Amino acid sequence: MNLDRFPRVDLGGSPTPLHAAPRLGEALGIPNLLLKRDDVHPLGIGGNKLRKLEFLLGAAITAGADTVITFGALQTNHGRQTAAACAKLGLRCELVLTAKVPRDGDAYERSGNVALDHLFGANVHICADGLETGRTYDRLITEAEVEGRKVATFPVGGSDGVGALGYVAAAQELAAQLTERGITRARVIAPHASGGTSAGLVVGTAPYDWLTLDIACVSHPVDEALDNLADLTVAAAGLLGSEPPSLDGLHITDGTIGPGYGIPTAETWDAVRLFGRTEGIALDPVYTGKVGAALVRWAAEGQFAAGEHVVFLHTGGLPGLYGYAPEFTDAVSG
Repeated sequence: MNLDRFPRVDLGGSPTPLHAAPRLGEALGIPNLLLKRDDVHPLGIGGNKLRKLEFLLGAAITAGADTVITFGALQTNHGRQTAAACAKLGLRCELVLTAKVPRDGDAYERSGNVALDHLFGANVHICADGLETGRTYDRLITEAEVEGRKVATFPVGGSDGVGALGYVAAAQELAAQLTERGITRARVIAPHASGGTSAGLVVGTAPYDWLTLDIACVSHPVDEALDNLADLTVAAAGLLGSEPPSLDGLHITDGTIGPGYGIPTAETWDAVRLFGRTEGIALDPVYTGKVGAALVRWAAEGQFAAGEHVVFLHTGGLPGLYGYAPEFTDAVSG
């Protein structure tokens, strides 16, 4: 899977570290637990969307774009990382954010990723619903045309075929890191939300029959996630000129979503505390906290063989803790 023919910008930070997590592993009964630290990328407080943006922005700049428009929930990590990448590259960034998570209050509406969006120079447009989101997007396109600017539009989460190439590259990177350690078989724990990360991993791990995936849904139930995943794997594989891998037998569950996207559960906060107090690592309450909860549950259910190497993909999201400040404070106090 040669990625060199695709336009790509270098946002720095690769390869991200692969760390052993012995104290967390001991607590979970997984002695060979590793953390793939995509949260420590040096740009924009890190996160998985930066891998997607290398390819998305590479294509956009090649096409002559000077303005990027993208979408997300109010506390979107993707929006924050897009704003940071655009600041680094000198592009105009328009974030069209929809208040689709049932939350309010000063912390959620002004802190966390929202404050960072402004810090990184994005123009932030907050919309009440999908109808207003559509109207705002149409207005921004019209304004760009009048002003002679060329727009690149990225989907929610940067999740399309091009964005998924970022995690094809990540799979290759991880396989090389594991091989250097002499590891010949491993399971990778990853999230599914907008789908680009998991789709890229499905395609990227296909040549490595010694790498298997365990995917925790954090926003959509399994049936919807599989439909989304199928579309994105077809798109990414098509760009690469390869057959899309079969999803038959893929371990994907939605057991730790809770009431819905962006709504943390008691299990979520338990996982946040556990990672923090054993390894000094922060999870977020929207994505990694729910995947962490899935890891805890799977370990308790005995889904990992004795001595098996397990890699937890940390996709970032630290600023989200501050968007959920009241609950976060309650969860870690005492």
